[in-house]
Amino acid sequence: MIEADELLIARGADGVATLTFNRPATLNALTFTGYRALRDTLRALAHERDVRAVVLAGAGAGFCSGGDRREIVAALLDMTPDELLAFTRLTGDAVLAMRELDKPVVAAVGGAAVGAGAVLALAADLRVCSERARFGFVFSRLGLSGADMGAAWLLPRVVGLARASELLLLGDVVDAATAERFGLVSALVPHDALAARAHALAARLAAGPAEAHAVTKRMLEREAHLDLRAAIEAEAQAQAALMQGEAFRAAARKWRDA
Repeated sequence: MIEADELLIARGADGVATLTFNRPATLNALTFTGYRALRDTLRALAHERDVRAVVLAGAGAGFCSGGDRREIVAALLDMTPDELLAFTRLTGDAVLAMRELDKPVVAAVGGAAVGAGAVLALAADLRVCSERARFGFVFSRLGLSGADMGAAWLLPRVVGLARASELLLLGDVVDAATAERFGLVSALVPHDALAARAHALAARLAAGPAEAHAVTKRMLEREAHLDLRAAIEAEAQAQAALMQGEAFRAAARKWRDA
């Protein structure tokens, strides 16, 4: 696992690992190292049994303002086509690592989540936001497609096609209240309560049935590609397998004997 200065990692006794973007002077803009650190850390956490949920947060006033304009945007101008493709695949791999992690991820957004930062918040399973949160899928401002890092796949599933088209085509930055109205926010809380609320939610998930949560995440991804009949059959098989496990049997015995 890469532990870069710009990504802090804290593991709690309650099963929650907190990953914090740590370049507050740039509103936590990502460098090449930051993208790699996030991808590799998420992949490594998949193998840590003591970690059962993750909080993704930003230090200071921002969540993540996207790729650093000096360290990344400037460098892109001098890259070969193969190097550009390697970079765009790297950014997408960070999203894949989050979506493929079989543990719930809660994004704590208390400031700007712009560009890649907006997609990373979107890729979390839940988003707890304060009134200071702002979201902007601003790729069109750089003459780029709004379809970046999986945004065109993820965003319609969260806010619907019409809102996703609006956000990705116009590239507007929206405030927390608008993001909540669009359906992008799971919970809107006072800024002073943000860290505690996000951690409490992650701790609740960590205390729950880890294997069942993992199956839920996998099925949410898999069923996007299935018709209803196939989805119901896939769920039937997955649920029947969980019913053979001790977590279900212990809970069922408690309910039966209550």
